[in-house]
Amino acid sequence: MGIHKVRKKRECAHGYTLWLTLINTLPSSTLLPQKEASLSFSEAERRLKENGPNFPLEYSFPRWWHLLWNSLFNPFNMILIVLSAMSFIACDNPNGCIMLILVFISVALRFCQEYNSSKAAMKLSELVRCPVKVQRCAGRVVQTELIVQVDQRDIVPGDIVIFEPGDLFPGDVRLLSSKHLVVSQASLTGESWTTEKTADITEDQTTPLLDLKNICFAGTSVVSGSGTGLVVSTGSNTYMSSMFSKFGKRKSPDEFEKGLKWIFYLLISVMVVVVTIMFLTDYITSMNLSNSILFAISVASALNPQMLPLIVNTCLAKGALAMAKDRCIVKSLTAIRDMGSMDILCIDKTGTLTMNRAIMVNHVDAKGMPQEQVLRFAFLNSYFKIEQKYPLDDAILAYVYTNGFKFQPSKWSKLDEIPFDFIRRRVSVILETNDRNSQFSGRFMVTKGAILEVMRVCSYIANFDKEEGISIFSSDDYKRILNLSEELSNEGLRVIAVAMRKLEEEESNGIKRSDEGDMIFLGLITFFDPPKDSAKEALWRLAEKGVKAKVLTGDSLSLATRVCTEVGIRTSHVITGPELEQLDQEAFHEMVQHATVLARLTPTQKLRVVQSLQTIGNHVVGFLGDGVNDSLALDAANVSISVDSGVAIAKDMADIILLEKDLNVLVAGVEHGRLTFGNTMKYVKMSVIANLGGVISLLIAILFLKYEPLTSRQLLTQNLLYSVGQIAIPWDKMDEEYVKSPQKWSEKGLPMFILWNGPVCTLCDVATLLFLWFYYNVGTDLDEKFFHSAWFIEGLLMQTLIIHLIRTEKIPLIQDVASWPVMCSTLVISAIGIGLPFTPIGRFMQFTLLPLSYFGFLLILFLGYFVVGQVVKRLYILVYKRWL
Repeated sequence: MGIHKVRKKRECAHGYTLWLTLINTLPSSTLLPQKEASLSFSEAERRLKENGPNFPLEYSFPRWWHLLWNSLFNPFNMILIVLSAMSFIACDNPNGCIMLILVFISVALRFCQEYNSSKAAMKLSELVRCPVKVQRCAGRVVQTELIVQVDQRDIVPGDIVIFEPGDLFPGDVRLLSSKHLVVSQASLTGESWTTEKTADITEDQTTPLLDLKNICFAGTSVVSGSGTGLVVSTGSNTYMSSMFSKFGKRKSPDEFEKGLKWIFYLLISVMVVVVTIMFLTDYITSMNLSNSILFAISVASALNPQMLPLIVNTCLAKGALAMAKDRCIVKSLTAIRDMGSMDILCIDKTGTLTMNRAIMVNHVDAKGMPQEQVLRFAFLNSYFKIEQKYPLDDAILAYVYTNGFKFQPSKWSKLDEIPFDFIRRRVSVILETNDRNSQFSGRFMVTKGAILEVMRVCSYIANFDKEEGISIFSSDDYKRILNLSEELSNEGLRVIAVAMRKLEEEESNGIKRSDEGDMIFLGLITFFDPPKDSAKEALWRLAEKGVKAKVLTGDSLSLATRVCTEVGIRTSHVITGPELEQLDQEAFHEMVQHATVLARLTPTQKLRVVQSLQTIGNHVVGFLGDGVNDSLALDAANVSISVDSGVAIAKDMADIILLEKDLNVLVAGVEHGRLTFGNTMKYVKMSVIANLGGVISLLIAILFLKYEPLTSRQLLTQNLLYSVGQIAIPWDKMDEEYVKSPQKWSEKGLPMFILWNGPVCTLCDVATLLFLWFYYNVGTDLDEKFFHSAWFIEGLLMQTLIIHLIRTEKIPLIQDVASWPVMCSTLVISAIGIGLPFTPIGRFMQFTLLPLSYFGFLLILFLGYFVVGQVVKRLYILVYKRWL
C-alpha cells in the first residue's frame, strides 16, 4: 500500500485511526516506492505538484476573500450596516447610502492595506529558509543515494528526512532509525518536558496518539539525538494542521486588544442610553416618528469610530514595512506594537553580544601547561562527531590543520556516538584504532563539553609530567581546575574540558549515556569570541529608550560577566542556574527582577525567568535567541526574536526574524513600535472624545432648541468627512520624548482622559450654541437652516482640529507641527466643510450661506479651544505623568 493510499485513508470519517493502524503495523519498507529506497528528484517534483507546498495550515497566508471577510465583519462596521439597514427600512435611502459609503471606505482601505501587507510578507518570508536534510535518488540507469538539503516547503510525502538537534519535523514522520532521540512536543501539548522516541517499536492501537514512540509530528522539534524518518503527511494533512482546522490557534488577547473591546462596550452602552434619550426628546418636540428614528440612527452612526480597525491595521502594517527596510521579517503584526511596550530584552550572549566566531587559542592540561594530547583527543572528538557540528568544532579542526599537527584520523574508526544535549552538556564518541606503532591501541570513549559536566564523570586525572601517568581525581584537582578555568574566563576566553577512557571490547556494544563515567580528565581547550563593536552602542541606545537588557546564557558566569562588562552591561547582580534552583519561589522572583546576568541556565530555567519577569514584575519581555535551548523562552516571551541563521525551531517560534545579527536593528524596531502605538492611541483617544463630546453637545442642543441641531443627512455627511480626514494619522510623527520610554495600555488611562478632555469639546459646542442663540437670535427666528449650517461647520472643524491638540504634549502648531499628510488632510477637509454651503450639494443638503462675522467668531472660538485645551493638557500631565 503506497503513501497516497495511507493519506486518503486518514481523510475519511475514522481515517486517522486507520492511518495510525497502517503506519504502525506495516513495515517501513512497504511505505517506500518498490524500486527505490528513496524518492527520485522527478518523483519528488511530481508529488510536490500533487500535494502542494508544505505549508502548515496556521502559517499559510490568508486568501484575498479571507482578508475581505475580516475587513467587513468587525463590530464597528456591523453597527453601521445594521443602522444602514434600519435607514432603508425607514425609507431614508440617502442616509442609508451614506452609511454604506462609510463602510465601503473603511473596508476597501483596510482590505487594500492588508492585502498589500500580506503580499509583502509573502515575499519577505521567502528570504527565510528552513533547510531539511533529505535522502534522494539520482541517475537514470544506476540509482545513487544522495543526501541533499531541501527547503521545508518542498518536502513531500514519501521523503526520507535526516534530523538532528534543533531541527523541526517538516511533516508527520514515521521513524526508520533513531539514536538517543529526545523530542519536544510543546507545540502540541503546551508542556515543557520532553519525550523519548525510538524506531524499534510497534505500538498498540490503544496507545494515546501523542504517546506513540515511533511517530514524530510536524511542528515538534529534536532536543537531542538523531535519526531518519519517512514523511507520511505534509502541509494541511498533518496532525497539527488538523487540530488547528478544528480548534484554531488561540492566543490570549493582550491589554491593547482588551482595551479596544472595552471601548466597543462603552460606546454601545452610551449609544443605547443617549440615542434613546435623543429619540424620545426629538419625538416629543417634533411628533414626527420617522424623522426621530432617522435622527437617532444618525446619532448612533456618529458615535461609532468605524475607522478604528483600519487605523490600527494600517499603523501595524506601516511599521512592518518600515522594519522590512531594516532587514527584519515580521511574522506577527501585533509584535510591532508589543515592541513599543517592551521594557526588558533578554538576550543570549553568543552571536548577539559577540561575533559568534570562535577562534581556538590554546590547549592546556589541568595545571595550565600546553599539552598536545589534550588537543589530539579534542580533535578526534570534533572530527568524528557527525550529529551536530558547532563553531567550536570547526575552530578546533582549523587550529589543528593550520598549525601543522598530524593526528592521522585515517587510522581511527568511529563505532558510536552519544550526542550533545542541554542537560548533560557534553558529547562523547567511541573510537577504535589498531595502529600497533602508536601508543594508542584499542577502543576509547572521548568526551568533551562544559567543564563541570565533564568533571562530574571523571574519576581520574592525567599527569603528563609524571611517570605514573594518571592519579585519582581529588578535591584539590577539582579546585585547581575550577580556579584555572575562572582565570581563563576572566581573560575573556571560553573554556571546555576534554576527557577519555579506554574501553573493553564488550563495553562498546550498545553504549548509553550512563556509560559516561570513570573517565580520565585530560585538560582544557580555550576559545576567543570577540565582542561586537556595535553591541555596546546598541545596548546604550536601548537603555536610553527605557529597555533594560538581561543576559540569559548557558555559558560560565565568569565568561558572561567579562563579555557583559566589555559591552556596558552592569554586572553588580549576577547568578547562575544551579544557584537559582536553590532559591524558594519568593527569593527566585526577587533575584530575577534584579539580576542582569544569569549564566549556566538550562532551557527550562530560561523559561522560568521570562515567566517570572512577566507575571511578578509585570514587564513586557522580549527574548532574542537562535538556539534549541532558547525555544521555550521564545515561545513564552511577549516579543520573540530570532535570526535567519538560527535553528529551525527558534525561527518557528519567533515573531520577528532578523536577517542580520545586529542589535541596532532592534533599536529601530522599538522606535517603530512606539510610533505605531502612539499613532493608534491618537486616533483612539481623539475619536472617543470627539464622538462622545459631539453626541452630548447634540443632546444639549436638542433640549435647548426643541428641534434637531442637524438633520440626519447632515450629521452623516459630517461624520463621513471627519472619518476620511483621519486616514492620514498612521503617517504622523511622535514627540521625541514619547519614543524614549516604553508605552503600555492603561486600563484607567482612557476613562480619565475622557473625563478630563471631553468637556472641553462640549464647552466649545455650548459656546457656539449660546453665540448663535443670542447674537443671531436663532431661538426667536427659528431659522433652522442657518443653525444647521453654522453647527455643521463648527462641529466638522472641531473634529478636524482636535487631532492637533491631542497628538502632542507640546503647544500645537507652535512648538510642534504635524506631518505633512496630516496637515494636508486638515486643510482639505476644513476647506470642503467651509465651502460646502456654497455648492449645489450644499443647497441640496439644505445649507445656507453664513455671514463673515460667524467665521470671525470661529477663529476666536478655536483659539480659545486650543488655550483651554492646552491648560487642561498640562494639568492632566501634571497629575498622571503622561499624555497619550
